[in-house]
Parts: sequence; C-alpha cells; structure tokens
Amino acid sequence: MNIPRCEHPKPQFCRNNWLNLNGTWDFEIDNSNSGEARGLAKVDAKLNSKILVPFCPESKLSGLEHIDFMSAVWYQRTVSVTKEQLAGRVVMHFGAVDYECTLFVNGQKAGTHKGGYISFSFDITAYLIEGENVLTVRAVDDTRNSYVPSGKQCERYQGYACLYTRSTGIWQTVWLEYTPKVYVKSVKFYPQPETCDVTVMADLCGCADLCVDVTYQGKTMGQATLNNACGQISLHIPLEERHLWEVGHGRLYDVTITFGEDKVASYFGLRSLRMDGKNFLLNGKSVFQRLILDQGYYPDGIYTAPSDEELEKDVLRSIAMGFNGARLHQKIFEERFLYHCDKHGYMVWGEYPSWGVKIEDPALLHVFLQEWLQELERDFNHPSIVGWCPFNETHGNQYRETIRMAYRVTKAVDPTRPCIDTSGYIHVETDIFDLHDYDQTPATFAARYEGFAKTGELKQPDYTQKLQNYEGQPVFISEYGGIRWSNDESGWGYGAGPQTKEEFFERFKLLTDVQLDNPNFFGFCYTQLTDVEIEQNGLYTYDRVAKFPPEEIAPIIARKAAIEE
Repeated sequence: MNIPRCEHPKPQFCRNNWLNLNGTWDFEIDNSNSGEARGLAKVDAKLNSKILVPFCPESKLSGLEHIDFMSAVWYQRTVSVTKEQLAGRVVMHFGAVDYECTLFVNGQKAGTHKGGYISFSFDITAYLIEGENVLTVRAVDDTRNSYVPSGKQCERYQGYACLYTRSTGIWQTVWLEYTPKVYVKSVKFYPQPETCDVTVMADLCGCADLCVDVTYQGKTMGQATLNNACGQISLHIPLEERHLWEVGHGRLYDVTITFGEDKVASYFGLRSLRMDGKNFLLNGKSVFQRLILDQGYYPDGIYTAPSDEELEKDVLRSIAMGFNGARLHQKIFEERFLYHCDKHGYMVWGEYPSWGVKIEDPALLHVFLQEWLQELERDFNHPSIVGWCPFNETHGNQYRETIRMAYRVTKAVDPTRPCIDTSGYIHVETDIFDLHDYDQTPATFAARYEGFAKTGELKQPDYTQKLQNYEGQPVFISEYGGIRWSNDESGWGYGAGPQTKEEFFERFKLLTDVQLDNPNFFGFCYTQLTDVEIEQNGLYTYDRVAKFPPEEIAPIIARKAAIEE
C-alpha cells in the first residue's frame, strides 16, 4: 500500500513499534454538525465519501478539494490489533487536527482535544478488541469564530490579501504506537557546550532500570544508568567530544533511552543561546540572524507538505538564497520540518497562530495558553528553535496584561530561549524589541534608522511610535521587504512593485544593506520565502520556482554584518 507521508512523524521521540494510519479513510462532511445524533460514530456507520489522510479536504492531495466552509467532518477506518499488542499499551497519535477533535473507538468516545496546531494522543487500549477495530474521528472547526485560533486561514469564502485557504480536520500524520505498560512519558535535554555535557530529565511511568546512551556518528559519547528509576528523574552525562550545533552545521548527538522493555530514540544539539547587549550569541559568538518569513503553505497540500522531501527542500531553498533561518509565521510547523532545521543548522522562531483571535477578551487566555503550553513542551528539545513569539501584530493598549501574561508564562516554562512578547506593533514585556517596516523607499528606510546606528536612539515607524517605548533591548526588523514580483495582475505585495529586475535588485539590496551595516541590529527577516496564493512577494513562486537565481540573491543576504565584526 502506498502510504503518503510514511516517515516517522516524531524524530525526537521515536519507537520502532508503530503503525502509520495515513492513507484512504471513509469521510463525510457534516455541515449541520449533527453526525453523532445521526449515528456516524457507530461501528456500522457508512460515510458517503473518501479522503486521503493526512491532507485536509480543501487540498488537491486529499482527493476532494472542497474549499467551502465545513462545520464538521468525519473520518472512519478499521485497524487490526493483536493479542500481543493489547498486552501493553496502544496509543493513537495525531500530528494535528483543526480544530476540536473527538475520537471514537468501536463506537465509544475515547478522547477529545481542542487546538488546531499541536500534536496530541489518546491511550485507547481499553477500547480495543483483538482483531478488527473501527476508528472514527470527528473534527469541528469554525474559522469565523474569534475564539478559534486560525492563523492566516481566511474567514471569507475566498482568500484575500494575506489570508488564505482554510485547512479543516486532519492535516498531519495519524499513527498507532505500541508500548509496554512501563514506559518513558517524555524527555528533555539541557546541553552545556561550555562544559561539554548534557543533563537529561525524563518523566517515567512505572519502575524499571533506566539507561541513556549518547553517540555521535555511531561513536559512544557518554552513558548514564539508574536502577529502579521511576517518576521524574535527572541524569548528568559528560560528553567525550564537543561537536557544536552551529549555523549550517547540525552536528546532532543521537540518544537511545532504554527503560525496562521500552526503547526510545532521540537526539539533541550541543549549543547555547544568550543575548549580550545588542548581540545575539550562539555558543558565545555573535551571529546575525538572516531570516526569511516562512508561512508553510503548499499549493497542493495547503497546510501539509506533499512529502518529507519537500519539507527539507524548503529549508534548502532558503539556505540557497543566503538565509540562515526563518520566522515560522502564524502556524505551528510539524516536527519533521523542525528535524530538517535541526539537521541543517537552520535557526527558526516558534510562533503561535494568533491572528484573528479576540485577544482583548481575557477569556482568550484559556484558549491560547492551553495550546501554547503544549507547543513549548513538544518542541523544547529542538536546537533549531532560537526563540518564541506568542503573538503577532497586536494593536492598542486594552490587552497589555494578556501580552504580559503570555510572555511571563513562556519564560517560566522555557527560560533557555529569548521571547518576543508580540511581534511588530506593541511591546509590553519582551527580551527583544522587533519592528515591522515595509517602507519600499530605501532612502526613507535608511534615514529612519541612521540615528540608531550612530547613537542607539531608535526611531520607530509612525504607527508604532505612540504604542511602545524602547528600553534598550536587542533589536531587529522582523518583517521588511515583501517586494511584489509577479506577472499576475491580481497578485499583490507591499507598495508599488518594481518594473524591472534591476529595479528589484536595487531596492532589495539597499533595504537589506541598511540593516547589515547597522551595528545595533542583530538580524532581519525578509518577507517572504514563497508566494502564497494571491500574496505574490516571495523569492520563489507558490510552486517553488526561484524568481531570481539564488546565486544572485545570496551575496546580498549572506555578507558579513556590522554586529558580527
């Protein structure tokens, strides 16, 4: 059977004993959201269509390409389970389901989850029988509800401006995992390049002997054991050799965790992050962040890459243009993408899809924090993630305390990374002061930041000057450019598009040089990697064709920055 996206979805927490459930499922659209009352959760229910999981029904790859609103959708398939598998635990995992997911196993409700972007799982052992079992999934979604985080998904029938096609229901891999009853729940790595060691913190279920083995390219680097381990434990492992995770060099250490009969494969990168004055330090060295805005949309899969190879190619496309990282914008990206970032030494900022939500209502915190905390937990071990950003482009003063709370919760959960409280317009409490500036005139763009280069006095764009006070934090322009280059008259970018290739390159280079030459900027983020539907200001088209030779863009982006001197 040809299973789409057949690779293991969690490279940092991988067991050999698993079953990929991607492929053809029975499917039905339930616009009245009455499916449960009509018996669609029952074992003998017959759904009226088919879909290719893990692609959303709006996508071409799903086989449906149904782009209208869907209040609810249903999925069904059978799976066979053996007596031996039932002797341990059988866990059903979802990479992501947008938005509210309910799982039924053999007609019984086995679990629910809210949040359209984060991974979750249910222990379904008690609902299974030996032999054939019926798995039924209901997903309820309402992009027009301002309490349902949807990122750049459009609240209108058709996309417009920088809002795009929706993604309803399952959009990442679904799989079963078989574990012993004594098992590893989770693990966190705290690497220390200065002392060349790593602290391993694990959460364990049950009691057994624990062994953690660390290798590098097959060579033993360190080991620690603990007899009769249980609960939450901490192990310190000195490493035989120092192999730093750096820009362009992933150099990942492999880890095998053995706990009784359970065995988990993982990895970590040996790197440290620190802000010093205006500098961003990676392993104690000033590194200029040459970031690209990446929204993670695909013309055939919408939110879901058609293949694992395409995920990696997006990283390589960015690197080819001279960039060393990305803002993962208004979407929580899947773990396979982060694995490729880890592997290639590619820095990324983790972000929450906050656009469109009712941030001024304190009740939003219940919705936001629930999923944001899961995101911080899931992706903590990825060395490629160099910072967090819970909100983007918030306006006004009526929700300052919500922003402050989000920042403080983020720092409490993960003090190892910097956090931008809200990107672009208004800062309340933040480690980094970032700005969005889409000025298309290089002369006025340069004049705005000339004083900052000379005296450290930051002049902001007019629309942010009255909203926030600069207090000396490290600074970068986290959105700039967005230069339209397209033959499609309906496509848009920021400002008037250049008429010739020469005009494009002049504008692109001058806007970029202003930031590279400013000794007080530690990075920039150019908008954007690819076109997305009607927004056509990418360096690549939506179907990933380079608009300009990468070897012509890369020298502009990759040259040495003043802060790196």
